Amino acid sequence: MRAIYLEEPWKISCIDNEKPEPKEGQALIKVRAAGICGSDIGAYRGTNPLVSYPRIIGHEVVGEVISIPEDNMKGIKAGDHVIVDPYLFCGQCYPCSIGRTNCCTDLKVLGVHVEGGMSDYMVHPADMLWKLPEDMPWDIAPMAEPLTIALHGIHRGGLKKGEHVAIIGAGPIGLLAAMSALAYEAVPIVIDVVAERLTFAKELGVKYTIHSAEENLTEKISEYTNGRLAELVMECSGANPAVRSSLDITANAGRITLTGWPKKETPLPTDMITRKEIDIRGARTSANEFEEAIELIHSGRVDVRKILTKTVTMEETPAVIADIEQNSGNYMKVNVIL
Repeated sequence: MRAIYLEEPWKISCIDNEKPEPKEGQALIKVRAAGICGSDIGAYRGTNPLVSYPRIIGHEVVGEVISIPEDNMKGIKAGDHVIVDPYLFCGQCYPCSIGRTNCCTDLKVLGVHVEGGMSDYMVHPADMLWKLPEDMPWDIAPMAEPLTIALHGIHRGGLKKGEHVAIIGAGPIGLLAAMSALAYEAVPIVIDVVAERLTFAKELGVKYTIHSAEENLTEKISEYTNGRLAELVMECSGANPAVRSSLDITANAGRITLTGWPKKETPLPTDMITRKEIDIRGARTSANEFEEAIELIHSGRVDVRKILTKTVTMEETPAVIADIEQNSGNYMKVNVIL
């Protein structure tokens, strides 16, 4: 079978590989599509410290079930269309015991710690699959996975109808969060330093955007919220100055969810956290958001096709990943069709 193989940083290719055989408790899946994620680009660059090499990449994976144990928890059968939950948890540690499996102390992520699914076939735990509607197109189905990450940040922040959510970072996760906020009937305010991304956000239906390198961030947030500031801030960029600025634009008694991953620590004024009584929560990957993500896409309430830049073949994928690394501004989301 074909697989996208990252031998070491900067060395990626489409190889011939042995078709996997399912072990006890595993399903065999014929992969139909897989998304290229920013973390894959980090793995290609060698800047993702969690990645071990060599590695088959890919964690945004959808396909058709070839075989599966009959006693699987969700009643999935051969022939069903599925998306894989790529976050393998131990089930024994404290976070797992309270249902927060994304915080597992021994978490393994497809394409990072273990082999990913950007290949013609893959095996995966039978109980970590989510059934897709038969009529969900393969080219957009992988985007349910990044949508779960956006939803997890929204859930961790407790976003409610009518609230303002300031979203820092207009990449795929930030824009999916903005689109989800619109589906929640909340008011997203998208913040970035790239004018083209802010224009794109407006095309997606976002009324309020802020170019934080050219406009006064706190003044604009105050203007858009009638002086209240944002009830929720979602930090999706991972930039240290953006993490710091999140405190300035959060309302008194507001909330912050930190979805971006800074490369170093950020000094924060704890006096402001106390004075405003801000709730700050981490938001790592996702947990139990797949059903909602699938429904939002299938119903059209979140039109993920709007952020799909292009689809490519397996053979084109190595060159496209290299081009994304060099020219990231030309791409929002790219999916590989098998």
